Amino acid sequence: MKTKKILVMGVSGCGKSLIGSEIAKALNIPFFDGDDYHPEANVKKMAQGIPLGDNDRCGWLTTLNELYRTNDSAVIACSALKPAYRDVLRHNNSDLLIVYLQGDFETIWSRHKQRANHYFNGEAMLKSQFDALVEPHADEALFIDISQDVDSVISDSLSAIKEAWDE
Repeated sequence: MKTKKILVMGVSGCGKSLIGSEIAKALNIPFFDGDDYHPEANVKKMAQGIPLGDNDRCGWLTTLNELYRTNDSAVIACSALKPAYRDVLRHNNSDLLIVYLQGDFETIWSRHKQRANHYFNGEAMLKSQFDALVEPHADEALFIDISQDVDSVISDSLSAIKEAWDE
């Protein structure tokens, strides 16, 4: 079987967990939500409205990279906001396919406000993610517009992945 390693990336609230889990289900491969692997100190910071810095993310990204290295195939949802973060995830995973869930602040903030019981909270926190975001280059990722309904986002993602793998 061809190795299938997929990173579903984007700012908080863009749908990484939902879309990533649906992609994994459709492809019959394991799904890992990067949020589940944050150390407790990171979760506490975010719950207090304190954005994470590069040092906070270092060990977390290494942990996610290990998930790719220990699974022949996997979908991981992770913000991967900066090229350096994506480089950590790609280390020893040269076949990693990146799906970027792209949306504007207003769309994502309206979805954020509907979330219940999530530690990542607040408009300032979301703004900090947009400020930190360095969008991938067109040749680095598959760009998926999240302004459409969930089923369309899933369908577009799966079509783009199939097309990328068929090349």
